[in-house]
Amino acid sequence: MLSGKLRVEVSQERKTVSEILLANIPKDNLYDDGVDTFITGEDPNNYILYSGKLWRAVSINNEAKTTKLVTQWNISAINYDDDSSAFEGSYMEGWLNDTSVDGFLGNLRDPEKFIKMDSKWNASQMSDTSKPPSESEGGTIVEDPVGLLNLYEYSSTTSNNSYLNNELSWWTLTPYNANVVHKNVYTGSIDSSTNTSSLNGIRPSINLKPTVKVVDGNGTSDDPYRLLGDNDTNLDGAKLNTRYSGEYITFGTGENTLYQIVSHETEGLTKITSAEPLKENGSFKKITYDDNENINYSSTSIIGSFLNGEYLTSGNYLTNNEVNMIENDTTWYLGNAHFGTSYKLAKYADTNMSQLTSKQTTATVGLLRQGELMSSQTKSNQQSTIYFLLTTCRPYIWGIYDYGFASNVNSSNSNAIKPAFNLKSNVIITSGDATLQNPFEIELAS
Repeated sequence: MLSGKLRVEVSQERKTVSEILLANIPKDNLYDDGVDTFITGEDPNNYILYSGKLWRAVSINNEAKTTKLVTQWNISAINYDDDSSAFEGSYMEGWLNDTSVDGFLGNLRDPEKFIKMDSKWNASQMSDTSKPPSESEGGTIVEDPVGLLNLYEYSSTTSNNSYLNNELSWWTLTPYNANVVHKNVYTGSIDSSTNTSSLNGIRPSINLKPTVKVVDGNGTSDDPYRLLGDNDTNLDGAKLNTRYSGEYITFGTGENTLYQIVSHETEGLTKITSAEPLKENGSFKKITYDDNENINYSSTSIIGSFLNGEYLTSGNYLTNNEVNMIENDTTWYLGNAHFGTSYKLAKYADTNMSQLTSKQTTATVGLLRQGELMSSQTKSNQQSTIYFLLTTCRPYIWGIYDYGFASNVNSSNSNAIKPAFNLKSNVIITSGDATLQNPFEIELAS
């Protein structure tokens, strides 16, 4: 493991991300293919914090000096498409570049300021990974702000022995054939047998503009590089509803004291979820969703009754002050999304998103739905578990497995729980910087 050599202090001359990386990553951990310089190795100091999420720097374009990033952890899990491996027009492209509260791009901080919005993504089918076909050679190039890593980029970082192996399963950008896309599996190897209609983890990728500068940090996981314009300080008194998806919050008691911001789906409110499923005596707490006759979530179903009863009132999971921060009577969307159908059907009546699904319930505490931010694994778990989502795949429920992919599970099975709820509009920050090492402390303002 490489140790940090330089800490970039505010008082120093501020350098761009590409300058900092090229200066401080050892030459043995750089591979120049003539177009891009890739960062290689098992765990180089290439961590970057942006918009509440931890990223890894993958490569620097030699000419443009843009820096390609990929999230360290899976952000969500959806099917790539129905039966097509083409990135352009896919559910995946739509989710990554959706500028609404339901998509990834719409939850990033000032993307026009930080991201190269006309980035080109090589979504070509590759018979080998020695060189991706260019557009002039018949390659498939798609222009979008957000994409995924392709197989060539993965292999250029020394593949399964590199920092890109996060012990989770996630989609790449590269088709295997007309209806299969290569995916990375938790061992770091590449699988080419998963149809695009299956739900796999997502690690979004972006290109930082060449002008983006580093203001702090040394590139380690505990002290990632911080970007000028995204490195907020003195947030005491700021409203939580001004913050970003992925940021950490101290919340809860005992073994369950870490939560993350999901989104601001309801205006003025902040949806949060536990950073990992609830624990009890060192193990994940498991509960039945409901019996086979009822797979719709409600405050009276088995899992809903626990979350809106014991979880709120027993004092074993939340303090009274924390319960008072939670908004009552949130609307939870209970759409039915099958293998091969759009993630949008988990919330909307159709894929045009013109009307919300009529399948709804009201409760204080619920679960995350399919395709929602932070609904997949934000780290690799050491314990084997499955946790329930809110979305049905009749006659089953979607569940997230410990390796980050999703599959249907029986509602009568006992699985783990990852609570979600909205915090009130007058919840404020009292300390912290929203990192895993220093989560926000919050309180209810009078």
